Amino acid sequence: MTDIATLTDLIKPEADALGFDLVRVEFVSGAEEPTLQIMAERPETGQLGIDDCAALSRRISAKFDMMEEEGRDPIAYAYRLEVSSPGIDRPLTRAADYQNWSGHEARINLIEAIAGKKQLRGQLEGIAGDIIKIDDRETGSQETPLANVHSAKLILTDALIAATIPVSTAGADEIEEQTLEEQED
Repeated sequence: MTDIATLTDLIKPEADALGFDLVRVEFVSGAEEPTLQIMAERPETGQLGIDDCAALSRRISAKFDMMEEEGRDPIAYAYRLEVSSPGIDRPLTRAADYQNWSGHEARINLIEAIAGKKQLRGQLEGIAGDIIKIDDRETGSQETPLANVHSAKLILTDALIAATIPVSTAGADEIEEQTLEEQED
């Protein structure tokens, strides 16, 4: 498997060139081919629209194709490329995510257990240096180094929905309702 850190170093400049922040790069196993999953966001909204995803996908594909032509193929086997927004219940992958989303509920899966638990779930209290703080539902306030996090993501709550800025509400007032008979025609 190709080294994720190397791929991240190749992909980050492409995201930066479009004004996007890179959230995560990872391979996800698929039924036929592995998928190179790239999540990015616009810093001002924390989201990425479909046109943004397409633009980043084209840049990455062009760069990887050029490297392949030069004999430096960064991924020497078949794979699928998926570019997306991190979504509302986003993964927490960077130190800044823990500060930016402080006050919201999260689930943090740990490498080494804390207070006898390898999973903490509760309200994020931020990060100081590299120490994440979370008010776990069962064990109270806990701290762990960022390096001890295996994976983490926000939990979908009413507060998170209320705090999330929609990408666009254009066209929302143009939704038309149809009766069942109209839908069948």
